Amino acid sequence: MTSYATDDKDKIYTEHSENAISSDLEYRGGQTGNEKQDAQYLADAIEATKEQKDQGFKSAFSQYGPAMLWSIVFSSAIIMEGYDTLLLGQFYAQPAFARRFGKLNPVKGIYEIPTKWQTSLGVSTQIGNILGLQITGWASERFGYRITMLVALICLTGFLFIQFFAANLGMLLAGYLLLGFPWGTFQTLTVSYAADVMPVRLRQYLTTYVNLCWVIGQIISSGVNRALVGNETEWAYKIPFAIQWVWVLPIGLGIAFAPESPWWLTKKGRFADAERALMRLTSRGSGFTEDDAKKQVAMMDHTNQLEMASTSGVQFTDCFKGTNLRRTEIACIVWLVQQLCGSPLMGNATYFLKQAGLSESTASTLNLIMFAIGAIGTVSSWWLMQFAGRRTIYLWGSATLNVLMLVTGVLGTIKSKGDGKNYATGAILILFTGLYDLTVGPVCYSLVAEIGSTRLRAKTVILARNLYNIGGLVINIINPYMLNSTAWNLAAKSGYVWFGTGILGTIWVFFRLPEPAGRTYGELDILFERKIPARLFSKTEVDEFEAAERDAANNAAGGGHAIAH
Repeated sequence: MTSYATDDKDKIYTEHSENAISSDLEYRGGQTGNEKQDAQYLADAIEATKEQKDQGFKSAFSQYGPAMLWSIVFSSAIIMEGYDTLLLGQFYAQPAFARRFGKLNPVKGIYEIPTKWQTSLGVSTQIGNILGLQITGWASERFGYRITMLVALICLTGFLFIQFFAANLGMLLAGYLLLGFPWGTFQTLTVSYAADVMPVRLRQYLTTYVNLCWVIGQIISSGVNRALVGNETEWAYKIPFAIQWVWVLPIGLGIAFAPESPWWLTKKGRFADAERALMRLTSRGSGFTEDDAKKQVAMMDHTNQLEMASTSGVQFTDCFKGTNLRRTEIACIVWLVQQLCGSPLMGNATYFLKQAGLSESTASTLNLIMFAIGAIGTVSSWWLMQFAGRRTIYLWGSATLNVLMLVTGVLGTIKSKGDGKNYATGAILILFTGLYDLTVGPVCYSLVAEIGSTRLRAKTVILARNLYNIGGLVINIINPYMLNSTAWNLAAKSGYVWFGTGILGTIWVFFRLPEPAGRTYGELDILFERKIPARLFSKTEVDEFEAAERDAANNAAGGGHAIAH
């Protein structure tokens, strides 16, 4: 018998501890051979699933308040990444940075970072991300989300010194390459953790909150850059670099005390720990009891058994086997669509607007406004998702963004004097950001987190993010040439390029993207197992316990014990 000396909310009472600890032996997908025990397991899983599907927003919000806070703590790491990844694009337009690291453009009479170095810096980050994501896939499976995130934060703290003390572009490149490793971890585990700890009713809000964290980081980055406009010393770029250390300690402390993902614990067979994690993820006085935690773990274990019946492995190669191949394709292309629709222009907005003819001050101000509008867009997406499905929002969002990219290209083609056309281009970019962060930006995170199986969720997200980063790697090679005045000098005419790639993405969304809204993970498993077409997902009714109940009935009738799947 084991007891736990913690406070009243978090402790598992002695008599329940016996049940919780024994559950490590009793669960196993309701296949213990004990007919009564297996029947109770199935009843628990069914009841927990029904409660999740029937639970209203207010009830879920009240009950899972701690889970939301812990998810927000995890996601805060993305604020850091959104802040830093935007800095470089802004620094290209900053005189102090360009003078320190760039070369004189004899035509314009100003200093600029050479195109090849802009490309190299962007590519180094993407390579670091890709390698970091692969390491994260192995580490998170073995050590869990918390430990992996903490190690990534420690590494980031050290790598920031290289960035801060960079004396040349080579050192800066090395810094960004190494920083890509922990950033890869943040990109994956923040959204995976949100999907794991949230109930069905709240899943869409906390997964899309990750996008808001990107925007918050970008707003802070834009604000810091705007405040330093006119500063001609090295501190114009060193202060923004140094601010990143502020985030590490509070985020690290928060993650150190956060509960581990109950889905990860269940997958590892640590059912008692999963129950304790669920008790910490729910509110005191909300009515969530230890028996409820046991039922939730039964539901998780049943879903795990369903997925093991399809693909038992948890390696990257298993993401390409059976029904997981389709799920991996969807997650990967969904994230790639973000790149294809023209979003890279947002990351280089200050430089893009300056190349379009606006002053550094005006470009920085519009950049700040742009990301503020983006934050409003992300919050508004939470309201929109109450009335429209993920697929609908993604389809119409990507189509609308394509139109804006076409308009941007047309504005770049028009020859006119004065700043009217330049301000119009800035206005289109602000509108683009608002619509992007209302639709494609946040909804992508919900889709990627939900589409993969629970056993392969982190690895599915990693593969999806890696394709995104590979797309970003190619774009980081091409984009500087499109914008730089000493290269192709397309400026606003680059909108035509994004219009073409965006159309391809929208066509894929129409034919291949299913609707996961309102579905439990077990229901999604059944839909993919039955190979339901994407456009019929929302209209197809499934019962994830149908086979298990049929097997239980056969067993009761003397038909022998069968595996529940």
